[in-house]
Amino acid sequence: MSSTRQKFLVATDVGGTCTDTIVFAAGEPVHLGKALSTPPDFATGVLDSIRSAAIPMGLTLENLLAQTELFVHGSTVVDNAIFTREGAKVGLVTTAGFEDTLLVTRGAYGRWGGLTEDRMKHPVRTERARPLVDPDCIVGVVERTDYKGTILRELDLAETERCLQRLIAERGVEAIAVSFLWSFLNPTNEHKVRDIVARIAPNIYCTLSSDIAPTPGEYERTSTTVINAYAGCISKAYIQNLEQLLRQSGYGGAVMIMQGYGGLLPAQEAAERAIGMLECGPAAGVIGSRALGELLKQPDVIATDMGGTTFKVSVIQNGEIEYAREPMVDRFHYAQPKIEVVSIGAAGGSIVWLEPGSNAPHVGPRSAGSRPGPVCYGLGGEEPTLTDVFMLIGYMDPEIFLGGTMKLDKERARRVFAEKIAKPLGLSVEEAAFGIYRVAAAQITDLIHEITVERGLDPRDFVLHAFGGSCGMVCAMFGAELNVKQIVVPYTASVNCAFGLVSADIVHEYSTTTVLPVPSPAASVNRIFEPMTQKAVRELQREGFTGNQVRLDWAVDFRYSRQVHEVTTPVRAVTPLDEGGLQQLADDFEAIYERKYGKGSAYREAGMEMTQFRLTARGLMEKPKLEPLPLGGADASAARIARRPIFVEAKGGMSEADIYDFEKLMPGNVIEGPAVIHTPITTIVLQTGQCGRCDPYRNILIDLR
Repeated sequence: MSSTRQKFLVATDVGGTCTDTIVFAAGEPVHLGKALSTPPDFATGVLDSIRSAAIPMGLTLENLLAQTELFVHGSTVVDNAIFTREGAKVGLVTTAGFEDTLLVTRGAYGRWGGLTEDRMKHPVRTERARPLVDPDCIVGVVERTDYKGTILRELDLAETERCLQRLIAERGVEAIAVSFLWSFLNPTNEHKVRDIVARIAPNIYCTLSSDIAPTPGEYERTSTTVINAYAGCISKAYIQNLEQLLRQSGYGGAVMIMQGYGGLLPAQEAAERAIGMLECGPAAGVIGSRALGELLKQPDVIATDMGGTTFKVSVIQNGEIEYAREPMVDRFHYAQPKIEVVSIGAAGGSIVWLEPGSNAPHVGPRSAGSRPGPVCYGLGGEEPTLTDVFMLIGYMDPEIFLGGTMKLDKERARRVFAEKIAKPLGLSVEEAAFGIYRVAAAQITDLIHEITVERGLDPRDFVLHAFGGSCGMVCAMFGAELNVKQIVVPYTASVNCAFGLVSADIVHEYSTTTVLPVPSPAASVNRIFEPMTQKAVRELQREGFTGNQVRLDWAVDFRYSRQVHEVTTPVRAVTPLDEGGLQQLADDFEAIYERKYGKGSAYREAGMEMTQFRLTARGLMEKPKLEPLPLGGADASAARIARRPIFVEAKGGMSEADIYDFEKLMPGNVIEGPAVIHTPITTIVLQTGQCGRCDPYRNILIDLR
């Protein structure tokens, strides 16, 4: 193919173990790519993944990128920086007298916030998380702004400069976070600090709370600012390096970066908002699941993602995505919108271990990642993982992993598993592997119960979407336990997060904090939204979006008088609002409040307040259209390639099952379980009594009987 016409849309998502790519072009089949992630230089793995998608297309990496119109990307680089504590050394500048805000956190709650249930059972033994800023790198400077935004005391410029010089020269900080009281109402003093930093140390990364988190909540705002400063240097360098590598490989278009709230930002803007990249991969997966649900007319979905490091789950109701009420990363709260994704450390790379003393088996939360990876990878791994278990119970074929590009060492996995797990338990390798598989499935089922049943939702009302490289091998077990309507393993299963990237829009978030009583004139609300709307439209116009390509969504945070927590309520009425629209908004708040806290909990007589006004501005991207293929007959025998023993729950052990090659399946084909379907990017297991159908989009739909 010699044409250099730009026609491809390429999306790449970096996970803890694998990096996934999806390539779209109008009128052509979807092309998928997968390669091992390459920490700490993740950008190399990105190019490897794109190359793996290009080869079956008959293209080189350079040919493909030269014909690519848009590149969309999601990465775990920020998450990794925080979890591994490999971010920048940060100095925090705050209002004098409030230096301990970050250290105190939320009082006692800070001791157990973010801990597992087991560790919460012993609160006396808990400690606050070690802060991302060393206490001796926190300085208070004289300044003061009040709750109305009036500056009561001007910033002492000379003192501030001395403090900054001390942080940089004596403490060796690499990034500065600035968080002053009430700065979100008047950021003047924070801007002065930024100007000083730019003058005395222009290479120091500087983050202002009024820019990154202009919201109430002193601790959350400060924590958000510190997280952004801590990861900002790394994310900025990563994005710039990735852009450079793409340019050197022939790509000349825009680079868009996924955000944790489910939207895209241009690379240059995303580089300054590292915190927006937190959990952007899982967010993309939920966006992809919603897009698939819309295609298949499935508005109620439990979206599950199991890769190499974590198992993640989110709930979509009536086509609406849930957002986290109190986002947290590694026990640190932050004030940014984020799609609600709950996770546990149980996935393909999760290490299987026995508790000392009791020999109780556990799966995760530690992961072998991609380096050294599972034992069967042959890359130096010495601890058995769930992937090794999948191999031992017959689900994985060592000859065709990643489309045959990587041979797996089954015998080595067997030896290590026997020595470290089976023998200490007094079981055969197979019996121990069956037990570990059941433990993993039970952990997943419990997590999904937490996010559904414990919140008043019935899993039987939902369709289960199973994506990620490992989920197809476990979903038949936990899906049956949950008794969901149906299980869908997408065609893009292990690259579904990448599919979500191309299903997302450009999204900018704006907010203004002020308190208005209810009722208030609609004109008062409209005046608050007007400057945000003007700014949003200008920003989207600069990015090439006009007219029907622009969508502006309003929302308002409500609370009852004297409450401290708000409920974000979307505006459903026509904007700008009239009096009727504002009344509908107040009614919607009470309806949402009762859904969250129980019928009868709303209490209008207490009085209501509007506290924060939010605008979500979307530049609507042109989405790739998936064309359905014609349905054929039910007979799938042409795709059957072998029979081999696999673990079958109904038999309580190994049993012969048919093995199918996904590439030979035709839409309309039906497969009865027990069976295994091998695809180039994942493996799907059907248990006894389950029936899999290949639909017109090449998804596998599993019906439970």
